[in-house]
Amino acid sequence: MSELTTVARPYAKAAFDFALQQGALDKWAEMLSFAASVAQDDRMASFLSSSATVGRTSEVFIGVCGDALTEQAQNLIKVMAENERLTALPAVLEQFNVLRADYEKEIVVDVTGAVEMSDAQQAELSKALEARLQRKIKLNCSVDASMIGGLTIQAGDTVIDGSLRGKLERLAYALQS
Repeated sequence: MSELTTVARPYAKAAFDFALQQGALDKWAEMLSFAASVAQDDRMASFLSSSATVGRTSEVFIGVCGDALTEQAQNLIKVMAENERLTALPAVLEQFNVLRADYEKEIVVDVTGAVEMSDAQQAELSKALEARLQRKIKLNCSVDASMIGGLTIQAGDTVIDGSLRGKLERLAYALQS
């Protein structure tokens, strides 16, 4: 996975810089999302892994995408086809979205709790995280009953484990030391 991220990063950066310059971040996110979906299709993935020529590969891929891609996006597809990197399109989309979120000072925060959070609790948590992380927060809430109680919060590389299960595990570790 990290290899795909490394491969995708320069393409995503180029697309992001161009989209930012043109004021078309939404349009590029939409185009990359569509192209990534095409690349993930089983038949297309099979075609991309075949021994088709570079020119044929980009021609077929762009043909499948049709009018969903602008001329500049088609150029990106051609360059990626020349370098045999079209299978990395989903990772390019992911990296593009990371760059966009960073630019827009927005972060997706995964919150897992033992019980479902109310709208008021989500709003309060979102407000507290915005103050702490100094970014717009988009909460992605889920429930894991095995946590017993409390929450775990993951925002990028930051993890806050306030779960009862986590506290018990840390206590057990401390007692064993």
